[in-house]
Amino acid sequence: MNVTLTDQDKHTIRIAAYGAITLLSAAGAAGGSPHRIATNGSLALGSSTGVVGHVLAEYPKSKDLNGKSVAEIADRVLPALTAAAALLKAQSPDEAANFRGTVLTAIEAATGPDAPSPVVADMIRKITAAMDNA
Repeated sequence: MNVTLTDQDKHTIRIAAYGAITLLSAAGAAGGSPHRIATNGSLALGSSTGVVGHVLAEYPKSKDLNGKSVAEIADRVLPALTAAAALLKAQSPDEAANFRGTVLTAIEAATGPDAPSPVVADMIRKITAAMDNA
């Protein structure tokens, strides 16, 4: 099946994926490792494949992800995760699975081999739930 994405669809996918890493990074500030989380997560997103990989490789990568609080960022990112998963699911279940796998792999890369702090673990649950609500 051919996946056709509008510029707005691509923007939503980028906000969702890079926003998930931004949220993790913000949550990781409590543990003192937000830069490591952001770097490792972003690098993992950069190695994605398929339609999602092509979309994430386009610029701008993380435009519109600034906020005055984590809540403000989450207000944009969590709905974008749901919307991205839904729009990909409607066109290609395989590409929707690729998107979900890409985000979860980036989360795993961002958090490293150690168990995440309770704050980061809670954010991971919120990100996963947003994608599952599609």
